[in-house]
Formats: sequence, structure tokens, C-alpha cells
Amino acid sequence: MTVLRSSQLAQAAGVNPQTLRYYERRGLLPKPDRTLGGHRQYPAETVTLLRAIKAAQRLGFSLDEVADLLGHHHGNLQEQARVKLAEVEERIIDLQATAGTLRTAIHAGCDDLVACAKEPRCPLPLS
Repeated sequence: MTVLRSSQLAQAAGVNPQTLRYYERRGLLPKPDRTLGGHRQYPAETVTLLRAIKAAQRLGFSLDEVADLLGHHHGNLQEQARVKLAEVEERIIDLQATAGTLRTAIHAGCDDLVACAKEPRCPLPLS
């Protein structure tokens, strides 16, 4: 069985060694074996696990959600992905509304928040 030290694993997975210890504390990574000198030794398959964690984070999953996906709820990715997609789509709608308001503020020539708030034409949501 191929084993990797922390620095080797971190480099292979594109994370820093502190991330490994943090993920270990959070329960995302199993406690690794240690050498007689106390160095952590991870199975080579841990690279895939780390890449999966980072991919899930890029998709917007929190570490708690990732832990749930990796924990005793194996196989619930489809459901979790549906929930996350709904959240992302809701945020997109909110961001599109915010972008529209900002465009209107730019078009209205708002230069000062307080001065704009006094104007009836102020498009900013001040209430």
C-alpha cells in the first residue's frame, strides 16, 4: 500500500498541510497512521477524497454539508445537489435584482448615499 506524508499529500491534492489537519479535526479525513517519529502517513487514496472535498466546496457546499455527504449518508449526493441547486438559483435571482438596482442607481447618477436617500427618485432600497 502506498502511503504519503502530509507534505506529499497536500502537494498532490493542491492544498496546504494545515488544511489536512483542519479537515482531520473536522472529521472529513480519517485519523492517519503515524510513523515512529510521529509523522502522519495517509493512504494514497486520500488524494481522491481531498479532491472530492474541494470539488464539493467549489460547488457551494459548506464543510458541514461535505461532512454529511461523506458521512453515514453516502449516496445522498443527488438530493443534496438538488437542494444546493435551488439555493444557487435563488441567489442568482437575488443577485440579478441587486444588479438591476445598481444599474438604476448608476443611471440615476447617484453619487452620495445620504444625498440620494433624500431624493424621491433614489432607486436604492433604503428601508
